[in-house]
Parts: sequence; C-alpha cells; structure tokens
Amino acid sequence: MLVDDHAIVREGYRSLLQKQDNLRVVAEADSGAEAYRIYKEAGPDLVIMDVAMPGIGGVEAIRRIRQWDKAARILVFSMHQSAAYAIQAIKAGARGFVTKSSPPDALLRAIAEVMAGRIALSPDIDHELAISRLADEPSAVEALSPREFEILRMLLAEKSVEEIADTLHISVKTAANTRYQIRAKLGVASDIELVRLALRQRIIAVEDMEG
Repeated sequence: MLVDDHAIVREGYRSLLQKQDNLRVVAEADSGAEAYRIYKEAGPDLVIMDVAMPGIGGVEAIRRIRQWDKAARILVFSMHQSAAYAIQAIKAGARGFVTKSSPPDALLRAIAEVMAGRIALSPDIDHELAISRLADEPSAVEALSPREFEILRMLLAEKSVEEIADTLHISVKTAANTRYQIRAKLGVASDIELVRLALRQRIIAVEDMEG
C-alpha cells in the first residue's frame, strides 16, 4: 500500500514498484487517517508511507496501524532527512526509513530488507542517526512518545490545541496537557523556544516557516 498526499509522487513510485516481478500495489491512501482505514480493509503485506501529511501524520498513522496489527510491516519514504523523524517512526513501529533523495534501488533494497524482517535505513539517515548520537545536544525528541511527537509536529505547524484535539479525536484538555508535557520534556518554556529547538534539530527547516 502506498501512502502519500501527493498523487504525482504515488504515481512515480507505483510505476517503479510495478516493474518488479514480485511487487504489486494493492491500495493507496493520501492521508494518515485514510491509511489506517484502508489498511484494515486491504491487509497489505507492506506499507510504504510518507511522514509529513496534512491532518494525522505518518508517525501517528504508523502507531495506529501497529496497534491494530502488531505484525504490520511499514517502510517510511520521506523527504525528511532528520534523525528525529527516523527515531520517532521506528519507535512508532516502522521497520525502515528511506529518504526521497535516495536512488530508486535504495527503496527496492529497503523493501527486500523489511520483507525479510530486518530494519532498513537509507545511508543518509544512517549518517544522520550517527551524528545525532555524537552531538553535544542529544536528540531531545527521543524523550517524546510517538503521540507526543505528532502533537509537537502539529504545534510547529501552528495548529491550536483545539485543532489538534479535533484532528486526533482527543479532548482539548488532553491536548493542552500534552503540550505542557512536551515543553517540560524538551526543557523549553515557550512556543518560540520550541521552534528554536526544532530548527536546531532539523525537525523543521526555515523554509517550512516561510509563507
């Protein structure tokens, strides 16, 4: 199953995958919520999923799918080259993380690795994870749960606690409490400090904040 909010991206890697004798695309979704719903109907052997999508993001979708099916095999295919996203995707239950800047054969190798029951990381993500382990400031997001990371991602996208509560089907009080817990775990006192930390740790880029 392919999960990406850009139809042209899905079309590109559907074309690549269907040229392989042993691969067939059985379902597609354009959001995290739809991915969870369609997974339960289609029961694919493998999900290839983006992490940055409107509404429910990939990390939360991975968490929900793995809660429903502990054996689900999920491979992230993302533009994000941040160790933070890879760490959270794996914590949520993904079995691999490949960046969209990787050559096509890297994606095919990762599919084979995940289907064989192994963890698969593209070389650039492997490198990012190694650097994050050596950094003076360790990846603060490692302290967050996948659900907390999803709420952090939404806060950084300037979503209000009311919008977050509505999207995740939780109470406004729970969303507000989680925002407080995120700040406490990351050692920041305000949303501005939260943004600065996210920029330092490449959870977001400056261009994400423009326009």
